[in-house]
Amino acid sequence: MTDTATGEAPARLAAEPARAAPAPRRARLWRGVTPWLFLLVPLALLAVFTYAPIVNMVAYSFTDWDGVSPELRWTGTGNYTELLTRPELFEVFFVSGYYLAASVVQIAVGLYFATVLSFDVRFRTFFKGLLFFPYLINGVAIGFVFLYFFQDGGTLDSVLALFGRHPDHAWLGTPVSANVSLAGVSVWRYTGLSFVLFLGAIQSIPGELYEAAELDGANRWQQFRHIIAPGIRPVLTLSVILSISGSLSAFDIPYIMTGGATGTETFVIQTVKLAFQFNKTGLASAAAVVLLLIILAVTWLQRRLVPDDRVDLV
Repeated sequence: MTDTATGEAPARLAAEPARAAPAPRRARLWRGVTPWLFLLVPLALLAVFTYAPIVNMVAYSFTDWDGVSPELRWTGTGNYTELLTRPELFEVFFVSGYYLAASVVQIAVGLYFATVLSFDVRFRTFFKGLLFFPYLINGVAIGFVFLYFFQDGGTLDSVLALFGRHPDHAWLGTPVSANVSLAGVSVWRYTGLSFVLFLGAIQSIPGELYEAAELDGANRWQQFRHIIAPGIRPVLTLSVILSISGSLSAFDIPYIMTGGATGTETFVIQTVKLAFQFNKTGLASAAAVVLLLIILAVTWLQRRLVPDDRVDLV
């Protein structure tokens, strides 16, 4: 029997943890549905404006559609066969080599300035804005500005004349000089993006590591080699992937400045001409699918060769 006088039963009841009442079924249902309600609009926009066009593009690549006629005639793999049997359609990929080389310069310059400005440097806020500003400018505006910059007697020739240099050739007049000039414009425009990515990664490294390195007598190069370089490896991998895909799909700057003339036609410019100039939308869709597969294959290969390992510096 329980000794009610001593109050042992109430004490045991008070000591037992209170059991939480089971949540109502409707509350559990709303808790599971609520995240999907927030994602409904973004997922709908993604499906309508991204995945649906990709599906249509793949479907058009198996037809001879001209982009205007309501009738589509099924051709099977004829467009892909034509792409693979016409070498001139793939020769434009050699132009991407200029932009690939420019991307190496872009990554190196962005990493250098991100490393320098991550330390205590005077006017570093000003230089950060100065480096990132070109990336904020519209690509069409950049194309027109540099079109006048490289023209005969333009800004570049005027600057060189101040130093006694008078070039006698057009900067956009030969394939080599034109592609080098366009690649240089690409470096000027996209270095700010690489700079911001690297700077954010460097600033995420704990400051205690730099303090410990300085106490051990490490100089700036040793800090970069043993602290910064391992810490920004994932961002460096991302920058390489973006650079390769951007080199293969260069479009706006060469299209605005040369229209693909003088040996500057890229694969994307060629695809646009096939679709809107020669009314071969089916062949252009097949070319776009091939470009997408090449970019995915390069990205997969790069991820296999350089896996994104977890970095733990602490």
